[in-house]
Amino acid sequence: MNHEPISPITEDDIANYLANTPDFFERHASLLAAVQLTSPHGQRAVSLQERQAGMLREKIRGLELKAADMIRHGQENTAIADKLQRWTRELLRAREARELPAVAAREIAAQFLVPQVAIKVWGVSPEHAGEPFAQGASDDVMAFASSLTRPYCGTNPGLEAARWLDDPSTAASLALIPLRAGAAPQAFGLLVLASGDAQRFASDMGTDFLERIGELTSAAMSRLRPLVPASVV
Repeated sequence: MNHEPISPITEDDIANYLANTPDFFERHASLLAAVQLTSPHGQRAVSLQERQAGMLREKIRGLELKAADMIRHGQENTAIADKLQRWTRELLRAREARELPAVAAREIAAQFLVPQVAIKVWGVSPEHAGEPFAQGASDDVMAFASSLTRPYCGTNPGLEAARWLDDPSTAASLALIPLRAGAAPQAFGLLVLASGDAQRFASDMGTDFLERIGELTSAAMSRLRPLVPASVV
């Protein structure tokens, strides 16, 4: 008479049995107290209850760290929002349109601790054509600005726009932010942020905040441009 070989019981079989038999430990309560496990903090043996309590403490500690991170990020976001509000407020307080580029650059430097800031705007109204901010942008720079679909962040490879800075030689990293009227493909200006820290404007950094800065700057600098007749819009 042939007998089929009996498969040995595996750890999975035991785990499945215990998972599907929740009253097992009720019938064998003393077993829980007798189980000894190796402590994760040494070679000493600990009871199952002590091991579970340790795991629970670790989980609580992890949740506390996550909560602390959330609070810290919330505080950082609030601080950034406050700085952005103060910067925007100064733009709104500018009485003369010709003051806007200087105000925007000065307040970005002050509020966000950017060592060097420069801005150029082209296609301005005739009354602003002689202002320093309307001078010095070559056709190449204008084309480069229009080609940017998002801010450029990275090292300074000798870009022409970096020469607008007070001290280009100390600019280890740059953020170049194109200025546009809404969704227009052509840029009408370029905002340059520079730092001596090569990682301040790293090539892999997120640009969402810089894009918001660009949108607000674009809206403010639109006061420098000729009015577009309503029939053309």
